Amino acid sequence: MFYFDSFNGKKVLKSDMLKGITAFFTTREGIPELETELLSPIQTHSDHIEIVDERKEYPDTDALILTNPNDIICLKFADCTPLIFYDPKQKIGAIAHAGWRGTAAKIGVKTVEKMKECGSAPQDIIAVIGPAIGLCCYEVSEEVRSKLLSTVSDTTGLYKGRNVDLKKINTRQLEEAGVKNIDICPYCTSCSNDLFYSYRKENGTTERHYALIKLL
Repeated sequence: MFYFDSFNGKKVLKSDMLKGITAFFTTREGIPELETELLSPIQTHSDHIEIVDERKEYPDTDALILTNPNDIICLKFADCTPLIFYDPKQKIGAIAHAGWRGTAAKIGVKTVEKMKECGSAPQDIIAVIGPAIGLCCYEVSEEVRSKLLSTVSDTTGLYKGRNVDLKKINTRQLEEAGVKNIDICPYCTSCSNDLFYSYRKENGTTERHYALIKLL
């Protein structure tokens, strides 16, 4: 279940499924002040995934995997679907950026596959799907709808006309990949534009909210 909280004086959105770590989605109030430098990739709507090491820059990257407690990773969003992953057994975390291109490329599933290379098992991974544009507001072309729906075997409840539900499509992809523990945020970024940034609602805004994770 999702709930709002305060972190270092800023309003943030959390999931009660993520315990024993620092993980949240920021709001329009911005990123809270943190003691550790944030690692944030250069996002390009790709399906490229990197494991955080000693590097400070991650070009053309839309998912980061975290295996040590010394770093904080964050990715930026404004309608696209934020995915936070955490494996409490192996102490591995990740964030993926799933717009329609990333969702069509199954970046969430590919992140889980990359976490498996680090020792995770899908059934141990907790997936938290954050605030994103909802079925109510996300109309796409027939071509894009077909690409998105072709990524899952069961499309029930994932679309209505030319509107699609990115959060539920990502959920269905992860379920079919063996992830059992998934929390889905109820907020649509377009409808809840007072809380989050929306690229569509705000006519191409360059402002962003963030998904953040730090292992403890």
